[in-house]
Amino acid sequence: MQKDPDNWHGYEWTALSVTTVGALLASIQGSALLIALPDIMTQLHAGFMTIMWVILGFMLITTALVPVVGRLADMFGRKNLYNAGFAVFTLGSLLCGLSQSQFQGWDLVIYRMIQGVGGALLFTNSAAIVTDAFRKGRVGLGLGINTIAFSAGFLMGPVIGGILTAVDWRWVFLINVPLGVAGTIWGILRLREPVALPSQQRFDWPGSVTFTVGLATLLLAASLVAFPLIDVAYVYALFVLAVLSLAAFYVVERKAEQPMMDFRLFQEKLFAYACAANAINGLARGAVLFVLIFFLQGPYGLDPLWAGIMMAPFGAAFMLVGPVSGYLSDKYGSRGLATAGLLISGIGLLGLATVVSSTPYWQLALYQALMGGGSGLFASPNTNAIMSSVVPEKRGTAAGINYMLMSTGQMLSIAIVFPLVLSRIPEDVMFHVFLYGGGMSGAPLAAFESGMHEAFLASFAVTIVAAVISALRPAHSFAR
Repeated sequence: MQKDPDNWHGYEWTALSVTTVGALLASIQGSALLIALPDIMTQLHAGFMTIMWVILGFMLITTALVPVVGRLADMFGRKNLYNAGFAVFTLGSLLCGLSQSQFQGWDLVIYRMIQGVGGALLFTNSAAIVTDAFRKGRVGLGLGINTIAFSAGFLMGPVIGGILTAVDWRWVFLINVPLGVAGTIWGILRLREPVALPSQQRFDWPGSVTFTVGLATLLLAASLVAFPLIDVAYVYALFVLAVLSLAAFYVVERKAEQPMMDFRLFQEKLFAYACAANAINGLARGAVLFVLIFFLQGPYGLDPLWAGIMMAPFGAAFMLVGPVSGYLSDKYGSRGLATAGLLISGIGLLGLATVVSSTPYWQLALYQALMGGGSGLFASPNTNAIMSSVVPEKRGTAAGINYMLMSTGQMLSIAIVFPLVLSRIPEDVMFHVFLYGGGMSGAPLAAFESGMHEAFLASFAVTIVAAVISALRPAHSFAR
């Protein structure tokens, strides 16, 4: 139940300031890390597969934990969990910056997983905090403004990453420590709990354990297929464990009085269709930016820093469109805006399926802008639909489900697309491109471009499916 908003005058902008710091920190970290990875690989004497697990480990932990965190947020409130996320993310950043070469990068993978725990607490509670703080009819505006931080971080990350890496790659992580400490203190001082949550709630241990084990092992097994580290028999065993755990989760949740994941939320058609569109959109575009940065370093011949900078049109378009679409969704609902966004993204993906090493940059920038603008047009209204279609005391669960579905789609996308694109390239060529950029020619160039075109065409097809599902959602306005 929402508390009296008259007692919370101006709190919406305070809450937005706190969540914006967290969003900015996380997004800068993500894009800056891509620039630092070559230096990390050489200085820690790490292999290519280890470096990929530096990225995947964070995503795996975050994705598996967000539904559980969402339920905890509905039990104990958003403030303390969000602040704990800031503290854990900061601790993980400090540990990442202290990684040692004798472990060949695997200690960094573990520390990134600690960051992932903090990320789960931050990402899940961010949308719930904004939705709680903004009055009905203004939620889309708040969520849209919040997207500016993600986009701005994505834009600034490569430049910041290049500058910090030129000093020492460790500063890509260590820079988070003072910012994280400041963000934690700011959240402790300024965040409140605008929603009165039901008392005497119980935590669903059977559902939480079976779901976390099931989803984590499923994503781990899928990632190990794409980036193998262990014998294939163990991978099959992980798939079996995933199926058994998720089946057990479904059985126990149907009987639980206070389930970790309330399936009744999906009886609301707006929530169900928006979640489905979000999951399929994650599957469609999860690997796109990774493939694109490899294209810019390989066929396009750029070094890692310039490759990151040349991806600015995506983030810029997202940043410009996201807040506007969020504001419009408060007045006109999410169906038309979100569906149009997916279709525009699809056009951008179709364009990217035609680029080659000789494609002029203005075309590449146009296709990125179409994809980024379309993503911004989709994201804010769709999140508004998900968060506004549930009662206040279920917003943590809704936010957890939303992020989990999107991130699961993204991880599966990476697991499917990367082998398709990179398995055709000789290892020595792939390592040189990853470490130094600077070009690709001959048979490796033709093989990479062919795999990339297939990946982007597949992403286009999946995006069209997401657009159809989005168009089937009920028409609804979130304004009073």
